[in-house]
Amino acid sequence: MGRAGQALKQALRTYGISQNKLAVTLGVERTIVNRWFHERADPTAETVADIVKALKDINPAAAETFVELYLGELIKNEDEE
Repeated sequence: MGRAGQALKQALRTYGISQNKLAVTLGVERTIVNRWFHERADPTAETVADIVKALKDINPAAAETFVELYLGELIKNEDEE
């Protein structure tokens, strides 16, 4: 398990967003967000997109941070080309 959970944890902590707030915005149980947060499960690619949309609704800066942390190396490589 890994990158998505780490990115999510950091974004939520940085912007003071609770797991419950994200779960409510996503329309999922808090336990699902908790599994991602603690890296016990990884969200699907489709769910990652939903997480970004939900974070944008809560705090656009948190969504940007999540994307940068999750796709950091990929984004950096594209920017350098």
